[in-house]
Amino acid sequence: MTLAERLHELIAACFTGLWIQSHEHEDALTEIARLCHEQNWRFATWDVARGLSVVGAGETATSAVGSDPLAALKALPALAETDGTAVLVLTNFHRFLQSAEIVQTLVRQLTAGKQSRTFVVVLSPIIQIPLELEKLFLVVEHELPTREQLLELAHGIATDTEELPAGAQLEAVLDAAAGLTRYEAEAAYSLSLVRRGRLTPETLWEIKAGLLKKSGLLQLHRGTETFDRLGGLDGVKAFCRRALRAGMRRADVRPRGILLLGVPGTGKSALAKALGNETGRPTLTLDVGSLMGGIVGDTERNIRQALRIADAMAPSILFLDEVEKGLSGVASSGQTDGGVSARLFGTFLTWLNDHSSDVFVIATCNDITKLPPEFARAERFDGCFFLDLPDETERRAIWNLYQAHFELDVSQRLPGDAGWTGAEIRACCRLAALLDLPLMAAAENIVPVARTAAESVERLRTWASGRCLDASRAGIYRGPAIAPVKSARRVRRDPSQN
Repeated sequence: MTLAERLHELIAACFTGLWIQSHEHEDALTEIARLCHEQNWRFATWDVARGLSVVGAGETATSAVGSDPLAALKALPALAETDGTAVLVLTNFHRFLQSAEIVQTLVRQLTAGKQSRTFVVVLSPIIQIPLELEKLFLVVEHELPTREQLLELAHGIATDTEELPAGAQLEAVLDAAAGLTRYEAEAAYSLSLVRRGRLTPETLWEIKAGLLKKSGLLQLHRGTETFDRLGGLDGVKAFCRRALRAGMRRADVRPRGILLLGVPGTGKSALAKALGNETGRPTLTLDVGSLMGGIVGDTERNIRQALRIADAMAPSILFLDEVEKGLSGVASSGQTDGGVSARLFGTFLTWLNDHSSDVFVIATCNDITKLPPEFARAERFDGCFFLDLPDETERRAIWNLYQAHFELDVSQRLPGDAGWTGAEIRACCRLAALLDLPLMAAAENIVPVARTAAESVERLRTWASGRCLDASRAGIYRGPAIAPVKSARRVRRDPSQN
């Protein structure tokens, strides 16, 4: 449903206060003006730069109103017509709602609008409604452009046949444009024409990465990692490929994502980054800590905006690294931060459970005991995988990968690597190349996490046994056998002769 269609319904139902959250004011104004023209409604706009403008009135603003926001509100009754409807759009009006007089005047006008059929529409990029007005305004989101709208914009920018690709290349361009506003998409299309002479996804990805970085909420990862450059983990690789392939065939069954639990250095983050390239999806990195705002309401607004961007960029991968660090304070949130963490967590859980967009979530965790138990329940994730220390076959595959990557002599002897992670094997190969040493000598600089944190590793493996899926092979993870607890030795004593 378009913005104009929603507004038509709400005005017909006599919602006199409408708050439109939008970053595209000109596009929203165009839709509202078209709606008013079609319905023969009187239409007026006000902003602090241009003052009051009434369509068909000739002058942009009267001297009595000008840039005064209070005067604009008091002019609303004059717009009313007998048996007619009048719509006043106030752009960025949240800047003026700190005034008690303006708030009170707005309350009166919204209440009187039920009888006079006068409607106030506030256009703002944020939702910042004073308590006195909360029950009088209905919030409407101005959605980012759909795929069809992005295609229409592309046809408007790329007018020559040679400038607009076809088939799979056009689909790649539209994938790259997903999540951009109309203004941003037009600018990105134009830059692509200037730089390449035609629309290409590479230019759009470059623009999108900069825009996401500017928002501070999400980062776009565009690396070169693939599954072929990640040794082992065959079980979780096969699961992800199959789940995402099934999601492409059936729109009514969307894959939700996976939770990766494991020993540090076993490839959790590398798997998440490689999956995007493996499936042709953008990988969005969400840092939970960056969502925390210093002003009341900022955190909740940030998480909603981040998830809204992720939905708009579907199909995509949403990557949350070491999620337990960002959510570990949820249990004590009421005492430590006024409940902000709990509200952020609740918003994210609701989205995980209810979102219908094709966003595949990968969350990594080193210690699941620090996460609230409801985070990993069924229907939030498709599976919880445990990444154990690689076995001998996986370690050999990892050695081969990194020896080739760092151009090392493959005939040299390998060090004893029992208990090593993939990260430690990579570190050994990198040091050998950096210091021009044999692998055996470089290995003397490596102390594996299985030794430095042996107790934690064993505790993690014991917890995961029987509770998680095995990332290396199909089925449930079965960890190291737990030695039976020995009972106290019984001492047999003959009856005393005394």
